[in-house]
Amino acid sequence: MRIVIIGAGVAGCILARSLSRLRGAEVVCLERVKASEYFDCGTGLNIGPNGVKALRAHDPDLAEAVSALSFPWRSWKVSLTDGTPLFDLALTQVADTEGWRIPWSEFYRVLREAAAPAITYGCTITHVAPCERDTERTCIEWLEDGVEKRLDGVDLLVATDGRYSQVRWTISGAPAMRPVGVAISRALVPDTSGGLIDDYEQWFNGPNRLLGFRVPPAHIYATCTFPIPPHEPIPEALKRAEAIRAMYVPPSGKLSAPAQWMLDALCSHAADLHWARMQWHCLRYADPDWNVLYLGDAAHGMVPTLGQGATQAIEDATVAGDIITQEWASERRNPRHWLRQISHARSDRVHFAMQLSLEATDTMLEGADPVAGTLRKLKPGFLAKLRALYCDVTGKAAREDFHELAAGSLVA
Repeated sequence: MRIVIIGAGVAGCILARSLSRLRGAEVVCLERVKASEYFDCGTGLNIGPNGVKALRAHDPDLAEAVSALSFPWRSWKVSLTDGTPLFDLALTQVADTEGWRIPWSEFYRVLREAAAPAITYGCTITHVAPCERDTERTCIEWLEDGVEKRLDGVDLLVATDGRYSQVRWTISGAPAMRPVGVAISRALVPDTSGGLIDDYEQWFNGPNRLLGFRVPPAHIYATCTFPIPPHEPIPEALKRAEAIRAMYVPPSGKLSAPAQWMLDALCSHAADLHWARMQWHCLRYADPDWNVLYLGDAAHGMVPTLGQGATQAIEDATVAGDIITQEWASERRNPRHWLRQISHARSDRVHFAMQLSLEATDTMLEGADPVAGTLRKLKPGFLAKLRALYCDVTGKAAREDFHELAAGSLVA
């Protein structure tokens, strides 16, 4: 059986490593970038306790390798930029393991090294279509370092090629992007804070939010968010250092020492900040006609408020890997059946994670009261949802308990 994975990102690497162990399976992972390009990729990320838990259960050796390159994520703090404390949550209250804090480049490095035999780099997909004689199977064409390549008779195609998945757009159509009215910038800066910035912490001035945490070896992941009209681009004027600074200085004019350091760091790197609009798109795990599986951001682009993008990609890959491995061992080699099982196992869980991430974005929307919104997150209802997110990795959370947000329903 021939399995092709498009994209050596989080879900792609974990799944490629897992499926490469299946005796008799041909597993190929095609990645667009060169093998060395992960060294400069991304900034930093926090992986939720649920991602840690899922990877440890699925692949303990890989989880240990990631953990060795990470700082533990053990707390979540929220303050106003003037230093007024609002929220100080030890993750032990809502999780049964810690999370991870790690640079994207190191995360990619360890994942790609672990899946190395299956990955081919420098591949640009040029054509994806059903095979002429068997429309459930796929043929794929690509350029590999300028050389044309082709594979026919692909029994299972797995798209893990990100939020703007070329495979999903080609096969199942482009999902509608749903903006939520928040601009976000990111940077990875040297840690010169002298200990002011460590574990996961946020600072608000109105709905304008700073967020930072330390990652190995000696850097700070720094980000700022502020409201914008949902369907409009981020104004260029608001990307300038003087505009950024003005958004986070409170009426008193006095910033706490951590908020001051964060603001100075972001403003000094204003020309290098990566900007994006927060948005999500509807969930799809399987194409109804082809043997095509979507995982990670290709399946469910979500807002990053609770750090569940990479975390849910880990959950996706571990669940998909476990199901396919179990089916393979029982000599059930029907990809359509695999797709149904994976979609059934994951859909409610990911709807829950997406909805909770949207709910947690309330303090960043235009007109939001960050004090009232943050204090609501200390109430039993929200903490119970957070506990379900972090602990119930394989369970299914009920969706009817979640109120509709201004962004709209998540039902695909």
